[in-house]
Amino acid sequence: MFNKISKRYDFLNHFLSLGIDISWRRKAIRMLAPYSPKYILDIATGTGDFALEAMKLNPERIIGVDISTGMLEIGRLKILEKGLEESIRLEFGDSERLGFKDNNFDAVIVSFGVRNFEDLTRGLKEMHRVLKPEGTLVILEFSKPEKFPFKQVYGWYFKNILPGIGRIVSKDKSAYRYLPESVEHFPSGQGFLEVLKTAGFNNCICKKLTFGISSVYLAKK
Repeated sequence: MFNKISKRYDFLNHFLSLGIDISWRRKAIRMLAPYSPKYILDIATGTGDFALEAMKLNPERIIGVDISTGMLEIGRLKILEKGLEESIRLEFGDSERLGFKDNNFDAVIVSFGVRNFEDLTRGLKEMHRVLKPEGTLVILEFSKPEKFPFKQVYGWYFKNILPGIGRIVSKDKSAYRYLPESVEHFPSGQGFLEVLKTAGFNNCICKKLTFGISSVYLAKK
């Protein structure tokens, strides 16, 4: 599916979120800034937007991994256009079976990717494994608004309008139909903090963004 929609993926993200997704990534990276990571792994990197935002931290190297070759192709073009091919490398790889040695990265970052894991705990344990001791994990993911009336209004848009627009623009019937279902079943907020602890992380915190539409999770190894 992601291969099919890769050429329209960035446009749809910005259009469907009214551009707010850009500020979400910016805020998530700012939360990582105090730790000054030099070697960063971007899980489920897609077209590389989160990796590109992380360049504001002046790291020595960022490696992005994804299982969608179509998304990686678009990401590599963006990196070449910005002249950052020496700083960012995108690789094909399974986020739940990372091909990196233990204790390797200063930080692991994920933007809207963990929700799609087949085995969430396994994927998080892999992130924990490749992080250096005291390394930092930052995850940006959709969550569920809880306060009236925004919860009801957003829920209606998310389930009834967003999938239709996504289908029309991406020309893929299933492309955005899965999104409301995956968010509904994802253990956001306190529930996800407990999953992080189960995977071995500590000092886990959650910061809600835009009335709880998305959340940033920060944790330490």
